[in-house]
Amino acid sequence: MDQVILTKEGFQKLSEELGFLKSTKRKEAANALEKARAHGDLRENAEYDAAKLAKQQLEARIQMLEDKLGRAKVVDTQDAPTDKVYFGTIVEVKNENTGDTLKFTLVAEDEADIAQGKISIQSPIARALLGRQLGEVAEARVPAGVIKYKILKISR
Repeated sequence: MDQVILTKEGFQKLSEELGFLKSTKRKEAANALEKARAHGDLRENAEYDAAKLAKQQLEARIQMLEDKLGRAKVVDTQDAPTDKVYFGTIVEVKNENTGDTLKFTLVAEDEADIAQGKISIQSPIARALLGRQLGEVAEARVPAGVIKYKILKISR
């Protein structure tokens, strides 16, 4: 199986979610299932079916998180060089098509949050930026076409 690369923050976030799901959410799901079961005939009990499905989805998420954390390789981004764009670096770019200035942090897929400027290293934009140096122009092929980004600043 492949390794899952995460930052320390990403690993911590997934670990916290796993702990919450295993303790609090499992109890809530069990209580909902028990409450629905008390309503009688299980063959025609929509509430029971919904509670059972929610429990299955919860267990699937727990299993996925346990697997991912078990295969995780935590990368310390504090020592990431800033001579090029790497995983964990913050890159400020200028969209050559619109003139807008944007700031992205390149993170693992599970850590991506576009509202916070965190993009997955699997995204077309991040793939275009990876390995580029200050002043270079990267071309990202996205569904809307090709976007050119000039690298203005690289930091941690």
